[in-house]
Amino acid sequence: MSLVRPKMRGLLQAALKKHFLIGCTLAIASAYATKVYMLDSRKAAYQAFYKDYDMMKDFERMRDLGVFHSVKPAGSEE
Repeated sequence: MSLVRPKMRGLLQAALKKHFLIGCTLAIASAYATKVYMLDSRKAAYQAFYKDYDMMKDFERMRDLGVFHSVKPAGSEE
């Protein structure tokens, strides 16, 4: 009974090929998951915010709170 000799040639090349394919697959999957779960939801949130956003109303609210130093609040006589 003889032992099977181990394969010594091409081990590194075979391992690198396998791990390269696994790495590329995982990179593509994680990029797609990031796009779907993070970027698309963020884009939808921005669209929902700016759908009914009134810039002048927000400016007037901040002006009345005294956020701006160069603009006096409405109704002030100074």
